Amino acid sequence: MDTTLPWVAVVDDEASIRRALLRLLRSAGIPALAFDSGASFLAALEAGAPCCAVIDVHMPGGSGLDLLAQLFHCAPAVAVILMTGHHTAGEHSLALQWQPVAYLQKPLFDQLLLAAIGAACPYWRES
Repeated sequence: MDTTLPWVAVVDDEASIRRALLRLLRSAGIPALAFDSGASFLAALEAGAPCCAVIDVHMPGGSGLDLLAQLFHCAPAVAVILMTGHHTAGEHSLALQWQPVAYLQKPLFDQLLLAAIGAACPYWRES
């Protein structure tokens, strides 16, 4: 994949979620790469940053909220969409301080996710 063009990162510890999201994004014509942890995603940033990262909140070894805070400081141009299967008001409030583009609850609705990606990265905005 040519990472000089806009692309989307999917960061989730569940392989089935990563596969499903990659299928959705690629079917919409959006180049995407998947990562099983925040650490693997951060390591990949050296090769080029995505325009947007879709990040699971609950992951072992480092939460999506921790990753969001790190990106806010080290890669502020990367727009972040958080997704969670275990929504809490406190978690949502904490996430908002790091300015994600969207905070979505699983199961994700395809069109809602694609619209959030379009808001995050105008290159992929649906017409």
